[in-house]
Amino acid sequence: MRELRIRRAVLDGIEQAAREDYPEETCGLLLSAAVEPDGPVRTIVAAEPAPNEVDQERGRRFVISAEGLRSAELLAASRDEAVTGFYHSHPDHPAAPSAFDTEHAWPWYTYVVVAVDRRGACQVGAFELAREGGRFAVCPLTVEPGPPEERPVPTPLPEDR
Repeated sequence: MRELRIRRAVLDGIEQAAREDYPEETCGLLLSAAVEPDGPVRTIVAAEPAPNEVDQERGRRFVISAEGLRSAELLAASRDEAVTGFYHSHPDHPAAPSAFDTEHAWPWYTYVVVAVDRRGACQVGAFELAREGGRFAVCPLTVEPGPPEERPVPTPLPEDR
């Protein structure tokens, strides 16, 4: 499975969103450089939050609308980036994909799952759906240091409603 590299400031922003949205799931999109080699490493340079569009069980489910994904793709393209994955939190559950996550996942994309509890403690896992067999595999995760000014923490996507 490919290694996932993510900047510390980006991961901090995702974890903060998980704490703020607790006990509901938070969700968003992971962005990489637009011209990313299809190699053994994927580098996440930014994360963009997206509204959780699920109507029920918001503490156990997330849905990013097609419009939300399209908006993120346009925003990413304007910055020479591309949507290469998704993140979401698991309030009071492990940082591993659920059966629901597996049923709704797409190959090629990277998935970051953040476990968060009532104290705000976070644990992070990275995964990709295997091309065959429809199961998630763990991606080695490297958190890269970097100055906070290198890229702002996630900003809300424009809502197209």
